[in-house]
Amino acid sequence: MKHIKLVLQYEGSNCSGWQIQKNEKTIQGLIEEALFTVTKEHVRVTGAGRTDAGVHALEQVAAFKTQSDLEPQVFVRALNANLPHDIRVINATECVENFHPRYSAKSKTYSYIISYTGTYAVFLRRYSWQIQNQLNYGLMQEAAQFLTGKHDFSCFRASGCGSRSPVRTVSKIEISEISTFGFMGFICDVPVIKVSIQADAFLRHMARNIVGTLVEFGKGKILPLKIKEILESKDRRLSGQTAPAQGLFLEKIEY
Repeated sequence: MKHIKLVLQYEGSNCSGWQIQKNEKTIQGLIEEALFTVTKEHVRVTGAGRTDAGVHALEQVAAFKTQSDLEPQVFVRALNANLPHDIRVINATECVENFHPRYSAKSKTYSYIISYTGTYAVFLRRYSWQIQNQLNYGLMQEAAQFLTGKHDFSCFRASGCGSRSPVRTVSKIEISEISTFGFMGFICDVPVIKVSIQADAFLRHMARNIVGTLVEFGKGKILPLKIKEILESKDRRLSGQTAPAQGLFLEKIEY
């Protein structure tokens, strides 16, 4: 039996997230359907991250076991021929039997895009959280530094999270302001803020809840030191809103 590792990209606007749900179109479900078409096997595909509905992936990793004798690169072509165009298999390789996309990962990086309403902003509507007022990203950076390290992230944990422990280690949070962005060869004068969070693992909605809270600091409504109190409270009610899904990208997974 072969153990195949897939590297995927997807634009998540048209799917109800990664995980299979009854009567819903999901990334996992579509890949498993494509695999059945190719191999005639009912196989379970395991992903590195259970991205929510509307969340995108620049690098998602998944794996499955199969009796098929097809070579990995044949799987790339065959799966892409049977997947919608907003899901692409970028690469496929054989991996060791005990490889697990989620538990073998050393870190994951989620990045979030915040844009401002205005000229050309229409092109970012599906891929960012559009905000009217300018944010002070310096204040956001000040607040973010208190979140790095090993902490109980209960205050950024959504209800229904199945993780046994709320403790996670955030290795870095980078916040950068970009004055323009490229789109299909055009340069658009729409400033964006990119928030990148690298951690050993994430709780449900953790990245989006962190971003939603940092935006409150960016508006100048809360002093950066206040985030220590929010973190230590372990109370979700004290942190900010959940940022919209469309601005979030699973950017990188390290093994």
